[in-house]
Amino acid sequence: MLGNLKCNLGMKIFTTGDINKDGKLDFEEFMKYLKDHEKKMKLAFKSLDKNNDGVIEASEIVQSLQILGLTISEQQAELILQSIDADGTMTVDWNEWRDYFLFNPVTDIEEIIRFWKHSTGIDIGDSLTIPDEFTEDEKKSGQWWRQLLAGGIAGAVSRTSTAPLDRLKVMMQVHGSKSGKMNIYNGFRQMVREGGVRSLWRGNGTNVIKIAPETAVKFWAYEQYKKLLTEEGQKVGTFERFISGSLAGATAQTIIYPMEVMKTRLAVGKTGQYSGIFDCAKKILKHEGMGAFYKGYVPNLLGIIPYAGIDLAVYELLKSHWLDNYAKDSVNPGVMVLLGCGALSSTCGQLASYPLALVRTRMQAQAMIEGNKQMNMVSLFRRIISKEGIPGLYRGITPNFMKVLPAVGISYVVYENMKQTLGVSQK
Repeated sequence: MLGNLKCNLGMKIFTTGDINKDGKLDFEEFMKYLKDHEKKMKLAFKSLDKNNDGVIEASEIVQSLQILGLTISEQQAELILQSIDADGTMTVDWNEWRDYFLFNPVTDIEEIIRFWKHSTGIDIGDSLTIPDEFTEDEKKSGQWWRQLLAGGIAGAVSRTSTAPLDRLKVMMQVHGSKSGKMNIYNGFRQMVREGGVRSLWRGNGTNVIKIAPETAVKFWAYEQYKKLLTEEGQKVGTFERFISGSLAGATAQTIIYPMEVMKTRLAVGKTGQYSGIFDCAKKILKHEGMGAFYKGYVPNLLGIIPYAGIDLAVYELLKSHWLDNYAKDSVNPGVMVLLGCGALSSTCGQLASYPLALVRTRMQAQAMIEGNKQMNMVSLFRRIISKEGIPGLYRGITPNFMKVLPAVGISYVVYENMKQTLGVSQK
């Protein structure tokens, strides 16, 4: 991992320094890179040195990271200082700072700690995540919309790649009560036999289309709720971020929820039942009315809080554990650690909210599966527990977990490549 990290840093220095883009880094370009980079490092040093005494202390690191939305203890800040401190004084002066970051192509303090932000650029196909948060500099420079666009494209590729597992999950959630024998192998075989290999991606178009409006509404609402919950000039705490994120998720879900219903109907529908998204919407409206577009809305809304809360809590716990036990030589945890933390925290969030997600899916699909017999959330919970027991609330969770690792990996690779293409990492 260390070799890969050094290789990536070397490539970034080369890419940043190669001004004329001739594929070569000559002496003049290299010297200009060092000169420009040193200026940026000086600004980063000054932004951390809050009391202007010429050295950075642990308390100043804690304060700076809190402003950026990253909470760490003073002991963890001391570990960060130890990795930079060359003379053992537990403070870092300008010379130590410059020597440490001279060949590490970060450009400001936001970039130095950005890798620890719990970014939703890593998309695993869930709609319950807390939105990304951007600094004032990112908003002014336009970096925010480039990051959102990169995340949206990564999500589209990731969801499309894992769509067969997602459709299998929906099929098992809906048909599990009728056929307890449905497993992963039988489920795939049944879908292919009924509609061919292409049917494995049924409903994916809607799942991809809803990324853009959902992300836009969630980001806008998140900023508005943060302003409402905090006074002007006041720092936004972890609790305010969680409440703002949950409310933003609820707002976005309210607006795009009809697309969630159509995605489920398309995934469960048989070949020829719907010719596409518009045909599906038209038939639902004609036969069931507007109310059908919000079937399962309540359990979906209730699922946001346990998912987002546990996801964030587990991520913070894993982050703190790594900083306490492994942040000795570098504060950068590396790609594998970050992806592992993100995948594990998301999986825990899914475990907590999955019964609500299953009931939501059953409610969305019950009109086409169970005729006119409509059941509300409480009735469905009772029926599932009485007929299938507690395991019935977790039907389809295996393919759901199977898609996490490939979704995270694919999303990360596409996200990083799109950020480079869109110039997100460039200042």
